[in-house]
Amino acid sequence: MNAIDVHGLVKRFGDKTVVDHVTMSVAEGEIVGFLGPNGSGKTTTIRIMCGLLTPDEGEGTVLGFNIRTDSLRIKREVGYMTQKFSFYEDLTIGENLEFVARLYRLRPVEDYVSRTLEELGLTTRRNQLAGTLSGGWKQRLALAACIMHKPKLLLLDEPTAGVDPKARREFWDEIHRLASGGLTVLVSTHYMDEAERCHRISYISYGKMLATGTVAEVVKNAGLTTFVLQGPKLDEVAQALQGRPGVDQVAPFGATLHVVGSDREKLEAALADVEREHNGVTVTPGETSLEDVFIQFMSGSKDNMA
Repeated sequence: MNAIDVHGLVKRFGDKTVVDHVTMSVAEGEIVGFLGPNGSGKTTTIRIMCGLLTPDEGEGTVLGFNIRTDSLRIKREVGYMTQKFSFYEDLTIGENLEFVARLYRLRPVEDYVSRTLEELGLTTRRNQLAGTLSGGWKQRLALAACIMHKPKLLLLDEPTAGVDPKARREFWDEIHRLASGGLTVLVSTHYMDEAERCHRISYISYGKMLATGTVAEVVKNAGLTTFVLQGPKLDEVAQALQGRPGVDQVAPFGATLHVVGSDREKLEAALADVEREHNGVTVTPGETSLEDVFIQFMSGSKDNMA
Protein backbone atom coordinates (compact mmCIF):
# COMPACT_ATOMS: atom_id res chain seq x y z
CA MET A 1 0.00 0.00 0.00
CA ASN A 2 1.15 3.55 -0.72
CA ALA A 3 1.52 5.89 2.24
CA ILE A 4 0.67 8.79 -0.10
CA ASP A 5 -1.55 8.38 -3.14
CA VAL A 6 -2.98 11.64 -4.49
CA HIS A 7 -4.28 12.56 -7.94
CA GLY A 8 -4.95 15.84 -9.71
CA LEU A 9 -4.50 18.09 -6.69
CA VAL A 10 -5.37 21.74 -7.35
CA LYS A 11 -5.14 24.63 -4.88
CA ARG A 12 -5.90 28.24 -5.74
CA PHE A 13 -5.45 31.40 -3.73
CA GLY A 14 -7.56 34.09 -5.41
CA ASP A 15 -6.83 33.95 -9.13
CA LYS A 16 -3.44 32.21 -8.65
CA THR A 17 -3.18 28.44 -9.07
CA VAL A 18 -0.44 27.42 -6.64
CA VAL A 19 -0.84 23.64 -7.05
CA ASP A 20 -1.81 22.64 -10.58
CA HIS A 21 -3.07 19.04 -11.01
CA VAL A 22 -0.32 17.39 -8.97
CA THR A 23 -0.26 13.60 -8.80
CA MET A 24 2.11 11.78 -6.46
CA SER A 25 2.55 8.39 -4.83
CA VAL A 26 4.96 7.42 -2.06
CA ALA A 27 5.36 3.80 -0.98
CA GLU A 28 5.50 2.77 2.68
CA GLY A 29 9.04 2.97 4.06
CA GLU A 30 10.23 5.12 1.15
CA ILE A 31 12.17 8.39 1.37
CA VAL A 32 11.07 10.73 -1.41
CA GLY A 33 12.72 14.08 -2.09
CA PHE A 34 10.42 16.91 -3.14
CA LEU A 35 12.35 19.39 -5.28
CA GLY A 36 11.50 22.70 -6.87
CA PRO A 37 12.29 26.43 -6.83
CA ASN A 38 10.97 28.78 -4.17
CA GLY A 39 7.27 29.44 -4.71
CA SER A 40 6.79 26.26 -6.72
CA GLY A 41 3.98 24.86 -4.54
CA LYS A 42 5.91 22.37 -2.38
CA THR A 43 4.73 23.71 0.98
CA THR A 44 1.10 24.01 -0.16
CA THR A 45 1.16 20.43 -1.47
CA ILE A 46 2.60 19.18 1.81
CA ARG A 47 -0.06 21.05 3.79
CA ILE A 48 -2.79 19.41 1.71
CA MET A 49 -1.27 16.00 2.42
CA CYS A 50 -1.12 16.52 6.18
CA GLY A 51 -4.72 17.71 6.43
CA LEU A 52 -4.07 21.42 6.99
CA LEU A 53 -5.51 22.52 3.63
CA THR A 54 -8.39 21.15 1.54
CA PRO A 55 -7.74 20.93 -2.22
CA ASP A 56 -10.02 22.80 -4.62
CA GLU A 57 -9.82 19.82 -6.97
CA GLY A 58 -8.38 16.33 -6.83
CA GLU A 59 -8.64 13.28 -4.60
CA GLY A 60 -6.39 10.97 -2.70
CA THR A 61 -5.42 9.17 0.45
CA VAL A 62 -2.66 9.60 3.01
CA LEU A 63 -2.02 6.49 5.15
CA GLY A 64 -5.28 5.14 3.78
CA PHE A 65 -7.32 8.14 4.96
CA ASN A 66 -9.22 10.37 2.56
CA ILE A 67 -7.58 13.81 2.32
CA ARG A 68 -10.99 15.51 2.16
CA THR A 69 -12.96 13.69 4.85
CA ASP A 70 -10.35 12.26 7.24
CA SER A 71 -8.02 15.23 7.81
CA LEU A 72 -8.17 14.89 11.61
CA ARG A 73 -7.13 11.22 11.46
CA ILE A 74 -4.30 12.10 9.07
CA LYS A 75 -2.99 14.76 11.48
CA ARG A 76 -2.77 12.19 14.28
CA GLU A 77 -0.68 9.79 12.18
CA VAL A 78 1.65 12.31 10.52
CA GLY A 79 4.69 14.22 11.79
CA TYR A 80 5.00 17.60 10.07
CA MET A 81 8.19 19.63 10.39
CA THR A 82 7.74 23.19 9.13
CA GLN A 83 10.35 25.42 7.49
CA LYS A 84 10.35 27.84 10.41
CA PHE A 85 11.33 26.81 13.94
CA SER A 86 7.94 26.81 15.64
CA PHE A 87 8.59 26.01 19.30
CA TYR A 88 8.54 28.20 22.39
CA GLU A 89 12.00 29.74 22.69
CA ASP A 90 11.49 30.70 26.35
CA LEU A 91 10.73 27.08 27.30
CA THR A 92 13.36 24.36 27.72
CA ILE A 93 13.70 21.42 25.34
CA GLY A 94 11.99 19.20 27.91
CA GLU A 95 9.11 21.63 28.47
CA ASN A 96 8.52 21.98 24.73
CA LEU A 97 8.33 18.20 24.35
CA GLU A 98 6.01 17.92 27.36
CA PHE A 99 3.69 20.44 25.70
CA VAL A 100 3.67 18.43 22.45
CA ALA A 101 3.05 15.19 24.36
CA ARG A 102 -0.02 16.70 26.00
CA LEU A 103 -1.31 17.95 22.64
CA TYR A 104 -1.25 14.35 21.40
CA ARG A 105 -2.62 13.08 24.76
CA LEU A 106 0.35 10.78 25.23
CA ARG A 107 0.42 9.01 28.60
CA PRO A 108 2.47 8.91 30.70
CA VAL A 109 3.99 12.17 29.48
CA GLU A 110 7.35 11.70 31.21
CA ASP A 111 7.92 8.30 29.61
CA TYR A 112 7.36 9.67 26.09
CA VAL A 113 9.52 12.73 26.70
CA SER A 114 12.42 10.79 28.24
CA ARG A 115 12.39 8.17 25.49
CA THR A 116 12.35 10.81 22.75
CA LEU A 117 15.15 12.81 24.37
CA GLU A 118 17.24 9.63 24.53
CA GLU A 119 16.52 8.63 20.90
CA LEU A 120 17.57 12.02 19.52
CA GLY A 121 20.58 12.54 21.82
CA LEU A 122 18.96 15.47 23.64
CA THR A 123 18.96 14.16 27.21
CA THR A 124 21.93 16.25 28.38
CA ARG A 125 20.30 19.40 26.96
CA ARG A 126 16.86 18.77 28.44
CA ASN A 127 16.94 21.93 30.59
CA GLN A 128 18.41 24.23 27.94
CA LEU A 129 16.14 27.01 26.65
CA ALA A 130 15.08 26.34 23.07
CA GLY A 131 15.90 29.93 22.11
CA THR A 132 19.59 29.42 22.93
CA LEU A 133 20.03 26.39 20.66
CA SER A 134 22.10 26.47 17.47
CA GLY A 135 20.42 25.71 14.13
CA GLY A 136 21.41 22.04 14.24
CA TRP A 137 20.06 21.50 17.78
CA LYS A 138 16.83 23.37 16.97
CA GLN A 139 16.42 21.05 14.02
CA ARG A 140 16.93 18.02 16.27
CA LEU A 141 14.31 19.33 18.73
CA ALA A 142 11.85 19.85 15.87
CA LEU A 143 12.43 16.30 14.63
CA ALA A 144 12.03 14.95 18.18
CA ALA A 145 8.65 16.66 18.49
CA CYS A 146 7.61 15.24 15.10
CA ILE A 147 8.35 11.62 15.93
CA MET A 148 7.34 11.50 19.62
CA HIS A 149 3.80 10.29 18.86
CA LYS A 150 5.20 7.51 16.62
CA PRO A 151 3.80 8.73 13.29
CA LYS A 152 3.72 6.50 10.22
CA LEU A 153 4.60 9.36 7.86
CA LEU A 154 7.03 12.28 8.18
CA LEU A 155 6.48 15.39 6.07
CA LEU A 156 9.58 17.59 6.27
CA ASP A 157 9.54 21.05 4.69
CA GLU A 158 13.13 22.17 3.96
CA PRO A 159 14.26 20.83 7.35
CA THR A 160 17.98 21.55 6.96
CA ALA A 161 17.91 25.14 5.71
CA GLY A 162 20.61 27.13 7.50
CA VAL A 163 22.20 24.08 9.14
CA ASP A 164 25.91 23.26 8.88
CA PRO A 165 27.10 20.23 6.81
CA LYS A 166 27.86 18.03 9.84
CA ALA A 167 24.39 18.59 11.33
CA ARG A 168 22.84 17.93 7.91
CA ARG A 169 24.73 14.65 7.61
CA GLU A 170 23.62 13.57 11.10
CA PHE A 171 20.03 14.56 10.34
CA TRP A 172 19.97 12.43 7.20
CA ASP A 173 21.53 9.48 9.00
CA GLU A 174 18.65 9.75 11.48
CA ILE A 175 16.07 9.92 8.66
CA HIS A 176 17.45 6.73 7.10
CA ARG A 177 17.44 5.03 10.51
CA LEU A 178 13.76 5.93 10.96
CA ALA A 179 12.89 4.79 7.43
CA SER A 180 14.59 1.44 8.00
CA GLY A 181 12.10 0.96 10.85
CA GLY A 182 9.18 1.40 8.42
CA LEU A 183 8.59 5.16 8.61
CA THR A 184 7.72 6.88 5.31
CA VAL A 185 9.35 10.27 4.59
CA LEU A 186 8.54 13.05 2.13
CA VAL A 187 11.14 15.80 2.37
CA SER A 188 11.36 19.05 0.42
CA THR A 189 14.88 20.30 -0.19
CA HIS A 190 17.01 22.61 -2.34
CA TYR A 191 20.21 20.65 -1.69
CA MET A 192 21.21 18.30 -4.51
CA ASP A 193 23.30 16.10 -2.21
CA GLU A 194 20.21 15.58 -0.03
CA ALA A 195 18.08 14.73 -3.05
CA GLU A 196 20.63 12.08 -3.96
CA ARG A 197 20.15 10.44 -0.55
CA CYS A 198 16.45 9.85 -1.30
CA HIS A 199 15.08 6.64 -2.79
CA ARG A 200 13.16 8.68 -5.37
CA ILE A 201 12.61 12.35 -6.18
CA SER A 202 9.69 14.38 -7.51
CA TYR A 203 10.30 17.76 -9.15
CA ILE A 204 7.59 20.43 -9.07
CA SER A 205 7.91 23.80 -10.79
CA TYR A 206 5.38 26.58 -10.30
CA GLY A 207 2.58 24.21 -9.39
CA LYS A 208 3.17 21.53 -12.03
CA MET A 209 4.87 18.17 -11.45
CA LEU A 210 7.58 17.87 -14.10
CA ALA A 211 9.46 14.69 -13.22
CA THR A 212 9.49 11.78 -10.82
CA GLY A 213 11.73 8.74 -10.39
CA THR A 214 15.15 7.81 -9.07
CA VAL A 215 17.87 10.44 -9.45
CA ALA A 216 19.40 8.40 -12.30
CA GLU A 217 16.03 8.15 -14.07
CA VAL A 218 15.28 11.87 -13.75
CA VAL A 219 18.74 12.82 -15.05
CA LYS A 220 18.48 10.35 -17.95
CA ASN A 221 14.93 11.38 -18.91
CA ALA A 222 15.89 15.06 -18.95
CA GLY A 223 17.83 14.30 -22.14
CA LEU A 224 20.66 16.74 -21.47
CA THR A 225 24.23 16.57 -22.78
CA THR A 226 27.13 18.02 -20.79
CA PHE A 227 30.66 18.92 -21.87
CA VAL A 228 33.50 19.95 -19.56
CA LEU A 229 35.94 22.62 -20.70
CA GLN A 230 39.40 23.05 -19.16
CA GLY A 231 42.18 25.52 -19.79
CA PRO A 232 43.09 29.22 -19.53
CA LYS A 233 40.77 32.24 -19.70
CA LEU A 234 37.56 30.23 -19.34
CA ASP A 235 35.68 33.42 -18.49
CA GLU A 236 36.30 34.58 -22.07
CA VAL A 237 35.18 31.20 -23.40
CA ALA A 238 31.99 31.39 -21.32
CA GLN A 239 31.16 34.82 -22.76
CA ALA A 240 31.75 33.57 -26.28
CA LEU A 241 29.43 30.59 -25.78
CA GLN A 242 26.52 32.44 -24.16
CA GLY A 243 23.55 32.56 -26.52
CA ARG A 244 24.95 30.19 -29.14
CA PRO A 245 22.35 27.78 -30.61
CA GLY A 246 22.35 24.55 -28.61
CA VAL A 247 23.96 26.09 -25.49
CA ASP A 248 21.38 26.12 -22.67
CA GLN A 249 23.70 26.50 -19.67
CA VAL A 250 27.26 27.71 -19.12
CA ALA A 251 28.46 27.36 -15.53
CA PRO A 252 31.93 27.56 -13.92
CA PHE A 253 32.78 24.58 -11.68
CA GLY A 254 36.07 25.26 -9.90
CA ALA A 255 38.76 25.39 -12.59
CA THR A 256 36.44 23.97 -15.27
CA LEU A 257 33.44 25.13 -17.28
CA HIS A 258 30.32 23.01 -17.68
CA VAL A 259 28.34 23.55 -20.88
CA VAL A 260 24.90 21.92 -21.08
CA GLY A 261 22.33 21.57 -23.85
CA SER A 262 19.19 19.60 -24.69
CA ASP A 263 20.09 19.15 -28.39
CA ARG A 264 23.32 17.19 -28.64
CA GLU A 265 23.99 17.95 -32.33
CA LYS A 266 23.54 21.72 -31.89
CA LEU A 267 25.64 21.69 -28.74
CA GLU A 268 28.49 19.84 -30.46
CA ALA A 269 28.30 22.31 -33.33
CA ALA A 270 28.49 25.23 -30.89
CA LEU A 271 31.62 23.75 -29.31
CA ALA A 272 33.26 22.57 -32.54
CA ASP A 273 35.63 25.51 -32.91
CA VAL A 274 36.36 26.21 -29.22
CA GLU A 275 39.68 24.35 -29.10
CA ARG A 276 40.86 26.08 -32.30
CA GLU A 277 39.76 29.58 -31.27
CA HIS A 278 40.89 29.39 -27.64
CA ASN A 279 44.45 28.15 -27.32
CA GLY A 280 44.96 25.53 -24.60
CA VAL A 281 41.27 24.88 -23.95
CA THR A 282 40.08 21.26 -24.12
CA VAL A 283 36.51 20.00 -24.54
CA THR A 284 35.58 16.58 -23.14
CA PRO A 285 32.25 14.82 -22.55
CA GLY A 286 31.00 15.13 -18.96
CA GLU A 287 28.27 13.69 -16.77
CA THR A 288 25.03 15.62 -16.45
CA SER A 289 24.30 16.37 -12.80
CA LEU A 290 21.00 16.65 -10.97
CA GLU A 291 21.76 20.36 -10.53
CA ASP A 292 22.00 20.74 -14.33
CA VAL A 293 18.55 19.18 -14.63
CA PHE A 294 17.20 21.37 -11.82
CA ILE A 295 18.41 24.54 -13.57
CA GLN A 296 17.05 23.36 -16.92
CA PHE A 297 13.60 22.74 -15.43
CA MET A 298 13.63 26.16 -13.77
CA SER A 299 14.64 28.02 -16.93
CA GLY A 300 11.91 26.28 -18.91
CA SER A 301 9.06 27.01 -16.47
CA LYS A 302 6.77 30.01 -16.21
CA ASP A 303 6.24 31.61 -12.80
CA ASN A 304 2.56 31.02 -11.97
CA MET A 305 2.54 33.95 -9.52
CA ALA A 306 3.94 36.49 -12.01
